[in-house]
Formats: sequence, C-alpha cells, structure tokens
Amino acid sequence: MSTTRPAPASAAPAPTTSADPGRRLTGRLKVVLAVLLVAQFMLAVDFSILNVALPEIGDSLGFSLANLQWIATAFALCAAGFTLFFGRIGDLVGRKRIFLAGLAVLGAASLLGGLATSPTVLIVARVAQGLATAAVTPAGLSLLTTSFPEGPLREKALGLNGALMSAGFTTGAILGGILTDLLSWRWSFFINVPVALAVLLVAPAVIKESRPEARPRLDLPGALSVTLGLLGIVYGLTQAGEHGWTYGPALAALLAGAALLALFSFVERKVAEPLVPLRVLRRRTVAWGNIIGLLAFVTETSLVYLLTLYLQKTLGFSALTAGVSFGVLGLGTVAGGMLAPKVIAHTSTLTALVAGGLIQTVFTAVLLLLGDSTAWMGLLLPATFFGGVGNMLVIVGFMVTATSGLPDREQGLATGLATMSQQIGITMGTPIMSTVVTATAGVATAGAVLHGVTVAIAVNAALVLLGVLIAAVFLRRDRTSTGA
Repeated sequence: MSTTRPAPASAAPAPTTSADPGRRLTGRLKVVLAVLLVAQFMLAVDFSILNVALPEIGDSLGFSLANLQWIATAFALCAAGFTLFFGRIGDLVGRKRIFLAGLAVLGAASLLGGLATSPTVLIVARVAQGLATAAVTPAGLSLLTTSFPEGPLREKALGLNGALMSAGFTTGAILGGILTDLLSWRWSFFINVPVALAVLLVAPAVIKESRPEARPRLDLPGALSVTLGLLGIVYGLTQAGEHGWTYGPALAALLAGAALLALFSFVERKVAEPLVPLRVLRRRTVAWGNIIGLLAFVTETSLVYLLTLYLQKTLGFSALTAGVSFGVLGLGTVAGGMLAPKVIAHTSTLTALVAGGLIQTVFTAVLLLLGDSTAWMGLLLPATFFGGVGNMLVIVGFMVTATSGLPDREQGLATGLATMSQQIGITMGTPIMSTVVTATAGVATAGAVLHGVTVAIAVNAALVLLGVLIAAVFLRRDRTSTGA
C-alpha cells in the first residue's frame, strides 16, 4: 500500500507557506482540521448518545416496547444505506456543498427531535439525522483527504479523525446518561444544534470546494440498487439482532439485500459511467482495506455491547456507571489515534494494521478471564485501554490504506466506501454478538450471561485475528514503508 510522502500528480496539495508542505500545518489548515474534526466527533456521538435514554424516551412519548428499537433502527438504516450514494454525489456536485447542506439538515433534525411530542415526529427526526450523517461523514472525510497531501499530514489528520470518532462513540454513551439524568433526554438532541451552527458559521470561510473538473453523470440504476441493497442488509441485521436469525422478515430482508447488491455488481459492469468503477474495487488496498476496516468496527463496537451486558447483568452496575467505565476505552482510542501516524511514519501502514490487530487480539482475549466479582474491573479497565489503542491503530491504518493512491476525483468514492464499511460494521457487530450470547447463555441468570459473554468475546478475538491475517497475506505486496 502506498504511504509515500509525495502527493499524487492528480492531487492538488493544500496551500501552505511552510518550507515543507508535506510535514507542517499552516494556520488555515489547522482551522480546517479543527472544523472537520468537530463535525466528525459530533456525528460519532450521535451513534450512541440515545442508547441510555431509550427507555425514558419510550415512556415520555408513548412508544410501545416493540417499536422502541425503531429509534435506533431508523437512524442506522439511513446512515448506512445512503452513505455510498451521498459520497458519490459529493464527487459530482461538490463535497463542501454536501457537507454544509448535511450539517444544516442535522441541526434542524436535532431541533425537531428535541421538540418531538409524538413517536412519528421523533422517527422522522431520526431518519433525517441518519440521512444527514450519510451525507456529512463521507463528505467531511473526503474534504480532509483532499485538503491534506498524501503522506505525514494526511496520516496525522486521519489519526486524529479516527481517535475522535471512536472517542465520540464512547463519549455519546456517557454524555447521554449524564444529560438524561441531570436534564432531560431532549438534550441528547438539542446538544447538536449549537455545534452544527458553529461549524456552519466557520466552515464556509476556511474550507475550499472540492470536486473533479469533469463531472460524470450519476449512475441512477447503480445508485438505486446499492442503496436499496444496503437498506435490506442493515434492516435484516437489526431485525435479526432484535428477534433472532430465524425471524422471517429478517431473513427476507437479508436475501433481498444480497440480491440487490448482486444486481448492483451486474449494473456496474454494464454502464458507461458506473457509481463504483470496478477498477477501484480491484485495487487490493481498497477491497481488502475496507474488509479490515469493517472487521475493526464490528469487533470494537460489539465489544462495548458485550461488556455492557457483563457490567450490568453480571456485576450489577447501573447504566450510567457502566457507561462511565468505558471512558478508559475512550482514552485508549485517543492514545491510539495519536500513536498511529507515528507508527506509520516510522514503519509502514501494514505494520500499523498487523501490530494494532495483534494488540487488540491479545487484550480482547485477556477478557476471557473475567469473573463475577467487581475485583475483575482491575483486569477489564487496562485491557479495554490497550485494546482501544490496538483497535485505533487498525482503524487509522485502514483509512490510510483505503484512501491512498487515488486521485482527488475519486476521494469521495473512496471515503464513501470507507464510511460505508464503518457504518455497516457498527450495525453488524451487536446483532452478531447478541446472537452468540443468546445461543450460549440460555437463561438470563448472571452466571449464564457471563458464559454467553465469554463465548462471544472469544468470537470477537477470532474476528480481530482474521483481520490481522488478511492484512498480512493480501496487503504485504503493497507494503511501502515510509521509513525504508
């Protein structure tokens, strides 16, 4: 994989007054980075901020127990299903334009959600939030990759971006509990409004528009088939997590989604200007990099779910105490995000992927020793810290791998694919691990839950190790050490 210093000929390096534009940040670039990171952090917080508040929202607005999961599902469907579509739209009409429009929709939807007085209004707000996330996340990431030349600056920016996104996921769980306990669940929505407004005020002046000179036509059949296919897959996964993998509608949705994705592959071979050019997918760095990224998000986000079960069902912690316990994991991801660019700069991206995966595997496997006493927190906290460091090395390595060596005109596509892998990984993790726990725990006693969680942790560690093997086998020929 390419981690070389020079920017590709087709990429326009960001303006800088530094003597070494590949290594130093100018004042303007620092502001650009801050604006993009704040937006991405806010989006990451949104993924988990309502988790703790769901029961109170249900009681306040009159959601039935069966329909409560739609608060999360409506968001996940749109965030994952439309990511690739909006990533490509950003390439065509301008990433800055999509970024700003998405933020405006996110702010308005968050205000609507906070003011909601009925389940229907809240679900409409969650759909709008999901669509906004699907637009802003790939647009923001592609603005980041096109603002910073390939090499140390981009690696540093992606490291900070990955750290803050992962920390945001953890922060959301903590912040949601605090806001719900001290104020109201409505503040889990309202908090987005001033942040979105602040970014919208600053971004237009500092971020430059980014889009290819020649804009191809939108591949409508490809866009429809991939979007509907992803919606089917994500809906099937969420329903399987809720009702089990033998649930008829879940299986039907998964099969329909798979069929539509197969149709998408056929369409892309036939159209003159495909949504996803097959030559991009044939790049091993793009194809295998995204698989590694998907596994990274499946494993770490689902580990949070497994440890939540352990902390609440086995150790008897409250939801808020369990959420605060993940602050250590958040610190680990921040440390990993700061460390990853240095590892890549002094060794290679492949080293970051393999070393990070091995660290995550070891410290996930350590959690197999957990018992039913609070004394085991002395093992859990350092294990989650170092596991978070390893996971972030993998995530930053994946982002660099999946977006390097491509011209600016394809950065929206590359970041759309990377974001799609992230969103689907987050969505897939919990249903998969929930199924493992349910199948092995049987009854919901503390001891049975601990057994189910332990088996699921073993599966989790095996998936992390699978990512290491994929990197070592399929990406080794692309290894280009920046230190060599």
